[in-house]
Amino acid sequence: MRSIPVARALVSVSDKEGLADLAAGLADAGVAIVSTGSTAEAIRGGGVPVTNVAEVTGFPELMEGRVKTLHPAIHAGILADKEKPEHLRAIEEHGIEPFDLVVVNLYPFAKTVASGAAREEVIEQIDIGGPTLVRAAAKNHGSVGIVVSPDRYGEVLEAIRTGGLPPELRASLAADAFAHVAAYDAAISAWFDTWSPRERFPESTTLGLERLQELRYGENPHQPAALYRTLPGPGPLGGADVLQGKEMSFNNWLDAEAARALAATFDEPAAVIVKHNNPCGAAVADSLAEAYRRAFASDEVSAFGGVVAFNGEVDAAAAAAMAEVFTEVVVAPAYVGEALEAFAARTNLRVVVAPAPEALGIEVRSIDGGALVQSRDTVTEERAEMQVVTKREPTEEEWADLLFAWRVAARVKSNAIVLVSDRATVGVGAGQMSRVDAVDIAARKAGERARGAVLASDAFFPFRDGIDRAAEAGVRAVIHPGGSVRDEEVTAAADEHGIAMVLSGRRHFRH
Repeated sequence: MRSIPVARALVSVSDKEGLADLAAGLADAGVAIVSTGSTAEAIRGGGVPVTNVAEVTGFPELMEGRVKTLHPAIHAGILADKEKPEHLRAIEEHGIEPFDLVVVNLYPFAKTVASGAAREEVIEQIDIGGPTLVRAAAKNHGSVGIVVSPDRYGEVLEAIRTGGLPPELRASLAADAFAHVAAYDAAISAWFDTWSPRERFPESTTLGLERLQELRYGENPHQPAALYRTLPGPGPLGGADVLQGKEMSFNNWLDAEAARALAATFDEPAAVIVKHNNPCGAAVADSLAEAYRRAFASDEVSAFGGVVAFNGEVDAAAAAAMAEVFTEVVVAPAYVGEALEAFAARTNLRVVVAPAPEALGIEVRSIDGGALVQSRDTVTEERAEMQVVTKREPTEEEWADLLFAWRVAARVKSNAIVLVSDRATVGVGAGQMSRVDAVDIAARKAGERARGAVLASDAFFPFRDGIDRAAEAGVRAVIHPGGSVRDEEVTAAADEHGIAMVLSGRRHFRH
């Protein structure tokens, strides 16, 4: 395949970024430009000659612009394969000139959705002619160049000036074009699901992702990585904004999501500290400052270099409480000016503002050659749905701690054990292959604070050894789902030790 010279271009863009320079560059290279509506006006306003599509088709724009380019005089000129004499004879017979370049980007559908526009306005931003032009040019990339992003205008102009569009460039542009249209259609499909839901897991689904930025690296320095937003949504963490600090890393984003998700589940002022995607401290209190101090006390060693989330507006007192602790990221729905001033002195601290997360929705986990999709996990705290199976009933104070521990355990990697006292974690055992090992780790972290504490386990105890170890540490009450063939044996162990035990009936594995 050879480079193709460019003599005629169709330009119709919603995003006008770089348009003036593109049009001027095409004109300087002797390229004739055909255009539509506001794009033609912008090009003409820059002093560059342009032919309106209506002059080519012989038809005016119809139905408020819904029909402009859907015409053989346009699409035959794009789809004609210049290597096929019969194609060239056909367009010549009908007086149709071929195009060598198509520059199109689509109506701002996702931005319109994000703006909160009414349904009728959003529907008008579903582009019809644009995707048809893009797909036609991309299909015929052997004869036509297709450009959908202003980011590529420069290299396309340079290629035109130096002899034409080479085959490698045309293929790369075509790949971008099909990805552009696929993401656009995925955003439309996702939007329709928000107000006209299909079955929970449809036969096929498409996830539209738009790259926001390349990251320094992924989980490790040798792994390239990038940050994307799901279309047509507001962006990562509900449209989070990084107010200060270094660029967020791959791991920062993961930990910020984990911390924010847990903090948002509490109604009272709450603070959560996450390290390596696990909460190492969580607490509620009368103020965010006190909640942070109590969460930090859970595991002062692990909190170093962690990510902190609050569920309310961060005030000066909360910022001051964090002052002596090295923290990678703080994320909250809002900050007062005094808090931001205090954080400004810590130039390495990333300060992120993000709204509370949506509780509903789906989670997608990629695996080799496919993906797993599930509804988001939610925690129920209805005591009426739980069962006390031991002789001793939990006290009201123990009930409050059990429900708090249960909520935290659902956010800890399995196998998960969480020890809580006065609605603050005092020990967390996370990600263990053995549940009894998770108990031992949580108890060791808690030390003397385990005496009188309660314990939550994300899944049932397969043997009584976990209860025996908890009793040795001083645990007074336990909540777990139940469901083991040895439930009676486990309950008997709790009775032996005078431990109150609650079965929730609901497991919260987290892998």
